[in-house]
Amino acid sequence: MFAAERIVVVGGDGFCGWPTALDQSARGADVLIIDDFSRRKIDAELGTSSLTPITSIAERVAAWQSTTGRSIRVTELDISTSADWLESVLSDFRPDAVLHFGEQRSAPYSMLSAETSRYTFRRNTIGTYNLLTAIKNTASDAHLVHIGSIGVYGYSTKPWTMPEGYLRVTVPASVAPNDIHEIMHPFEPVSSYHLTKSMDAQMFEFYARTFGLRITDLHQGIVWGSQTVLTIGAPALVNRFDYDAIYGTVVNRFILQAAVGQDLTVYGTGEQTRAFIHIADIVECIDLALRNSPRRGDRVLVRNQVSESMCVADVAKIVADATGAGISCVDNPRIENTSNSLRVDADSYRALGLVARTIGPETVRDEHRIAAQFAHRADRDVILPKSALRS
Repeated sequence: MFAAERIVVVGGDGFCGWPTALDQSARGADVLIIDDFSRRKIDAELGTSSLTPITSIAERVAAWQSTTGRSIRVTELDISTSADWLESVLSDFRPDAVLHFGEQRSAPYSMLSAETSRYTFRRNTIGTYNLLTAIKNTASDAHLVHIGSIGVYGYSTKPWTMPEGYLRVTVPASVAPNDIHEIMHPFEPVSSYHLTKSMDAQMFEFYARTFGLRITDLHQGIVWGSQTVLTIGAPALVNRFDYDAIYGTVVNRFILQAAVGQDLTVYGTGEQTRAFIHIADIVECIDLALRNSPRRGDRVLVRNQVSESMCVADVAKIVADATGAGISCVDNPRIENTSNSLRVDADSYRALGLVARTIGPETVRDEHRIAAQFAHRADRDVILPKSALRS
């Protein structure tokens, strides 16, 4: 298995990007973070902040070097507006791999207003296009690993297990008897955010087929948890813990509510089924993806980066049983199916040896201890949305 020696982490200051940058640096890679720190700016815009205190990027990388003796370089750059500069950076650094976390990552944020929807389109779609073009124009053989979303397929009940990117179809006998093909699984996005991820996938197919770029698209489930073994190495290395209605994923929101003595608020009946994965498993999955990359000329390699599927009501019960919290149902602020089933094929990661964490009493209590430690920083006014999420 190939271990990348020089890695660019686009969005390396963010929730998934920061622990991944530390993990790859600890494994011996020369890491360059590209980030415009827009996630920090959105905190200021929304009047929210991470439950855990986040230091500046300068303090973060200084603490990493002090703790480990290893350096991480940082370039402040918006890939959606600085295409020429991005090409220059990639040309100088010559990465073996580019990890693309650099997109607006919240479906609820994309649904707040017409402006946040437009922002999500500009940042995600143009940013991904600029990154693909930069890799092509610099004649780089860098392996692009993109953090996508399992939500591109929508959340209506399908009578089959969700495959890893491709669906086997049989052409009608009247056209071509017994002719079986594999096509990209049809998309059914449920928000502007998911629509941009669907458009990413179409761009990846084009750039892999036309220019031979090596691309892995990770269709990721909802990420829960907050820390890895490396982010707890020093206070300045701590990772984000988002709990607000816009960026706080449902498991973390439940855990925070338990820590501050609130009932866990289930949207609607809680029969919505979603796929989940722990933040610590993200960094393991990324490393496995890097070490098992497609070859030049291969189609886009799609991996479903999920550990389990579960309905929201069952998640709430696990958290409530582990922490002693109560449960309350509230009106659903989102336009979505009231219930669905979701079966996801994640066999490729299991075949590579991943043993994933699941949502259970012990893993919930581990995260609850972190939430309880910083519960005094929680702003209870931002836990639930103040208006419907419909744009």
